Amino acid sequence: MAAAGPVTISEGKGPAATQGERRGADRLLIDLVEDVTSLLSDWQRMESDPLNSLHQGFGWCSIWARTQESPLLVIRGRQGGKTVFLLPLEIVQEGGIRKAHFPGGRFNNINTGLFDPVFAEQAGQRTADAIAREARKLLHGRADILALQNIPLTWRGRRNPLSYLASVENQNPAFQLPLLENFETTLRQVNAKRRRKKFRIQSRRAEEMGGYSHVIARSPQEKCELLQAFFRQKAARFASQGIPDVFRQQSVRDFFYDLANFPEAGADSLLELHAIRLHGENEGVIAAISGLSRKQDHVICQFGSIDETVSELSPGELLFWLMIERACRDGAAIFDFGVGDQLYKRSWCPLSTVQHDIFVPVTLKGRAAASAYVAIARTKSLIKSNPALYALIQRFRAGRPRTDAATATD
Repeated sequence: MAAAGPVTISEGKGPAATQGERRGADRLLIDLVEDVTSLLSDWQRMESDPLNSLHQGFGWCSIWARTQESPLLVIRGRQGGKTVFLLPLEIVQEGGIRKAHFPGGRFNNINTGLFDPVFAEQAGQRTADAIAREARKLLHGRADILALQNIPLTWRGRRNPLSYLASVENQNPAFQLPLLENFETTLRQVNAKRRRKKFRIQSRRAEEMGGYSHVIARSPQEKCELLQAFFRQKAARFASQGIPDVFRQQSVRDFFYDLANFPEAGADSLLELHAIRLHGENEGVIAAISGLSRKQDHVICQFGSIDETVSELSPGELLFWLMIERACRDGAAIFDFGVGDQLYKRSWCPLSTVQHDIFVPVTLKGRAAASAYVAIARTKSLIKSNPALYALIQRFRAGRPRTDAATATD
């Protein structure tokens, strides 16, 4: 365990406290913990807060660390003898740069870190500066840069203590559908009449093809079969678009296998697998697959795929209808489509959340890398804000012309 000196801050204390009392209560001790099992009770307490992302939960981070053979480190903050924040990290090599970032990397849809709610409400600029300053000291010799990406500066009304640091807007917003008192009321946010008509058409097509079932995998074998089908479908999709398959590595696949088999806690699940299975002459065909995570009232769609041979059925849309209807029935408050700006997400979601990337250089090499990362993020945002330019790049990347219909399906 590496420790840094205590930091005294004065944010959020009432005028009645004496100067000495304030100094004692405000003293923030920040250190780096390598034996993460020693943090388990504090970690579980803090991840139980609904506004802390499930991607910084112990289950998600520990499974990633095990399957990627990447040791976990945690920057911990304590105040008054109580743990008030945890920032789980892994260190990877990226283009010659040692980068410390949240475990899970590109597969995380929202990152918040873990913050005690009272501490988060009281934190301000001095607290954020102290975290960045001590992080540089603690990571010296281990990393060139601390990259905390895909962070909403404010999430569900709470401002993230890290939001006071310099950041750049991530090119990919996240999209959410609020779930109201029932499914019908929820649909009114997204043109209920049009949605019902599309569902009737999709259901009729499916019945004409022999019918379908909404499958939720329960046994390890069912989960394995659906994940294998997802990896096949996604590989074919990426190949058709000329995009590298981010799921191709066995260690990444093992991560999702282990997430799917992680014990559920009530309604909460690290990864629940849903699918549309066809019947009749198409018996056994898995037309669409989605992976959902749930933490309390927040449902996140982590991934999805379809069987391109039955794309005329629009099985992905059909599956979303069924999953959202079920989430409403089960008392969830948000159905989160995750990061990435796509037409089908906009058609379902009245809300979007801008996320930001924070880069804290540790070394001179890290300072240069931070400038490069910021420039890349801004360039990507510029490209994606220009639909014509983005479509041109997508066609070039796929290596063939794309029709408007195909683009809309994407």
